[in-house]
Amino acid sequence: MRIALPNKGRLADDARELFADAGLPITARGDRALTASVGGLFDAVFVRARDIPELVADGAADVGVTGWDLVAESGRSLQSALDLEFGRCRLAVAATDDSGIGSIDDLPDGARVATSFPRIAEQFFADRGRRAMIVPVSGAAEIAPHIGIADVIVDLVSTGSTLRVNGLHEVATVLESSAHVVVGENRVTAEGALCELISALQSVLRARGQRYLMANVPSEKLEDVRRVIPGLNGPTVVNVLDGGRFVAVHAVVAASSIYRTIADLRALGAQGLLVTRIERLVP
Repeated sequence: MRIALPNKGRLADDARELFADAGLPITARGDRALTASVGGLFDAVFVRARDIPELVADGAADVGVTGWDLVAESGRSLQSALDLEFGRCRLAVAATDDSGIGSIDDLPDGARVATSFPRIAEQFFADRGRRAMIVPVSGAAEIAPHIGIADVIVDLVSTGSTLRVNGLHEVATVLESSAHVVVGENRVTAEGALCELISALQSVLRARGQRYLMANVPSEKLEDVRRVIPGLNGPTVVNVLDGGRFVAVHAVVAASSIYRTIADLRALGAQGLLVTRIERLVP
């Protein structure tokens, strides 16, 4: 199975990290190599993230990792096999702070829209019954309204800091995006290999944000403990060789709630608490 991966940028770095955590390290012969081995099981090709939808749709690659915004812009018939949850951003309409434009309804008829996503932008305005003149740009679109070549822009936004620095504000969200594993709509080959790949990546994503908690708790407090740490299917309880005074409980707990969970267990008399990170989690 051949996997198309981004050749540079944040998507490329995050993809490499995720595959490595899933036990599928990406090994190339050099920094400029165009191909690589993925865990010794799959082949990878490095291309521009924008080109990956085309390669997968045309069958040059079986699977691709790229942003969903680029998939939508390509217009090709692809399906998401897995949201990888990194590279989160949104495609947004933005106007200058002194434009007086606060919503799509404030745009003049035939407004000029600068964007590197002309297909998505044109469809967005058409769906809302607004006539717009699309001005394709390949670089930073933020400058376009300031030099008079566009009334608004449609561009990717993460935190919004770049817009603010350039005197722009968001008017509307066009599309929410993140990195996805994408496959052809009518894919029929290597289904077993694809399922194994998705399962491996999912196990890493599922483990992120989770912690493995172990603690010795008084036996008479076990029912209270069950309410504090329910775990995936309730906590695992193991007898401790101390005459039955304590039992050991093991559970997977959300990292966001681990502080409160530990405090609650301490209040119940828990001892010997241990919290560790989880590399992979397969339910």
